[in-house]
Order: sequence, then structure tokens, then C-alpha cells
Amino acid sequence: MIPFLTGFGAGLSLIVAIGAQNAFVLRQGLKREGVLPVVLMCLVSDAVLIFAGVGGIGALIQSAPVLLTVVRWLGVAFLLSYAVFAARRALRPGALKAADAPGKGTVWSAVLTAAAITWLNPHVYLDTLVLLGSLANTHGDPGKWLFGAGAATGSALWFPLIGYGARGLSSFFARPASWRILDGGVALLMLTLAFFVATGH
Repeated sequence: MIPFLTGFGAGLSLIVAIGAQNAFVLRQGLKREGVLPVVLMCLVSDAVLIFAGVGGIGALIQSAPVLLTVVRWLGVAFLLSYAVFAARRALRPGALKAADAPGKGTVWSAVLTAAAITWLNPHVYLDTLVLLGSLANTHGDPGKWLFGAGAATGSALWFPLIGYGARGLSSFFARPASWRILDGGVALLMLTLAFFVATGH
């Protein structure tokens, strides 16, 4: 259960950030246009990338076990860096506004836009294939798959929340103070995860 919860926290922390993907889902939710297919596109894409990272990094580590140590400390370094950036965002919070998101029109164009925002963003590969895949493999078998399931569950909860709860949440996301709280929590969680990864828990 611990790998699942750790994966859930890590996945949610990475996805809860001001960005084009979240802004676009929020925008579609406010317009009530193509919310379901856009949400499904985002959460399925995340799940595919997360489990590809878990399996791909795992296969690489099996062929060269010493890489696990390298991956663990790279993961610690990344988590600490992410914690620093989250803390900086908390000190200088921004706001998420639906108007910031690109794309409009038919349901089909909305889905294509969501796919482009997800798959053409280089950071998504670093977050899912590299970071989450590396963190997952510090839990071994079958813990790494539970970690992946937890991370995917975070996405599966987040996107419907902002898509279908857009009208109620838009004012919350538009307040810098709200992001100060969220980013502060993300910074603390990332520091905690860095400790667990470093100590092998």
C-alpha cells in the first residue's frame, strides 16, 4: 500500500501545477465543450506514459543493476530541485486562468489540442518516463507497479476534478493565495519523497 500512496502523491504533485494542459482542461470545463473526451485523452495519455516509464526503466535496470543506485540519486536530486522550484512558486504565486489555454472549436479539435499539449510537451517525458519510472523502480517488484498505479490514479482524479469542477474551481485557481498553499504543500511532499527514496523506503 505504501508504494501506491507514494506514487499517488508523486504523480499528483507533478500534475498539480500551472501549465497549458491544466489550463486547457479548465477552459473546456468552463465552456462545457468536449469535457469527457478531453479528460480521457489526458488521463489515458498520462497512464500510458507512466507505465511505459515503469516498465522501460525497469527493463533497463534489470540489464544493469548498478543503474538502480544511479537512478535513485538522480531521482533524489530531481525531487529536491522540484521542491525548491515549488517553494519559489509558493513565494511568488501565479494564477491559473482558463483564458490562458489555446485551442477552441469542435470536440475533435479540442481532443487534438489536448493530445498535442500532452505529447508534444518535453517535460511530460521527463516527469513520467524518467522521474516517475525511476522512482517506481526503487520499490522493486511488484511495488513498482503499485507505484505506477498510484501515480496514474492521481491523474485519473485530477483531470475530472478540474474538468467537471471548472465552474466551481475557477475562482479558486485564479487566486495566487490558493497556489501559494498548493505549491507549499508540493514542496513539502517532494522533500518527504526525496528522503524516502534516499533511504530506500
